[in-house]
Amino acid sequence: MRYRRMWMLIALTGVTAGAYGQWVNHPSPGTPRTKDGKPNLTAPAPRASNGKPDLSGVWQAQASPIPELLRLLPGGGNGLGEDIPTKYFINIFADFNPGEEPLQPSAAGSQPREYTLRRFRKDDPGINCLPTGVPAVDTIPTPFKIVQTPGLIMMLVESDTTFRQIFIDGRKFPEDPTPSWMGYSVGKWDGDVLVVETIGFNDRGWLDAVGHMHSDALRVTERFHRVNFGRMEVQLTLDDPKTFTKPVTVKFNEVLFPDTDLIESYCTENERDLAHSGVR
Repeated sequence: MRYRRMWMLIALTGVTAGAYGQWVNHPSPGTPRTKDGKPNLTAPAPRASNGKPDLSGVWQAQASPIPELLRLLPGGGNGLGEDIPTKYFINIFADFNPGEEPLQPSAAGSQPREYTLRRFRKDDPGINCLPTGVPAVDTIPTPFKIVQTPGLIMMLVESDTTFRQIFIDGRKFPEDPTPSWMGYSVGKWDGDVLVVETIGFNDRGWLDAVGHMHSDALRVTERFHRVNFGRMEVQLTLDDPKTFTKPVTVKFNEVLFPDTDLIESYCTENERDLAHSGVR
């Protein structure tokens, strides 16, 4: 439940909670290694049987510099936990000056300015043990696993042991996709870059920990480029004409967690934080 504690504490106190470590330790087959046996994260990116980059592995968003994060935390320098997040997990508009976010006038009033216990009790997916949707699954400071096949890429997300499917078999979007947290994703290769388009969202997901929201018109474009064995560049473009005045694009890295695996995690199991938070 580490990221849910982080989600809540960022918003209410400006503090992020410490995280437990990955206890799975198993050498991954096919991992290039240095002479001392450690994974060689700067080795070339692997290729799949069809010649495309193989994105498989356990990944997590790379941390932003701490000074950048402290600038974004509502409570200032109250502290950060062990799993330091990317700045876009805290605030998807981290690159904009306060008050200059490209929000539609009709949407600006529904976006967070000052956070209240009442709003978090009512709306926050993390506090209410609801899924983390797209694009926040790319930025949360918890691991996810990519399993790549010729026609389908699966993303297995440790938080809530949930999953996402990206169809790369040439299919089109359904005419009327069922609104969902993860949306409906189709992908294609642009050279060595996997380009993923996602539509079909519900309007309950949060884009970041401070509570910026989106509408059901959100369209997310992700570009995944594995530049070497241990690093993948990600570009997110969010287009939501009901919420934004223009598309918003952010760039960050995912880093590989070699020789480990995901562990089961459910928000509602052994939950102890809410009883002491005053949220419920």
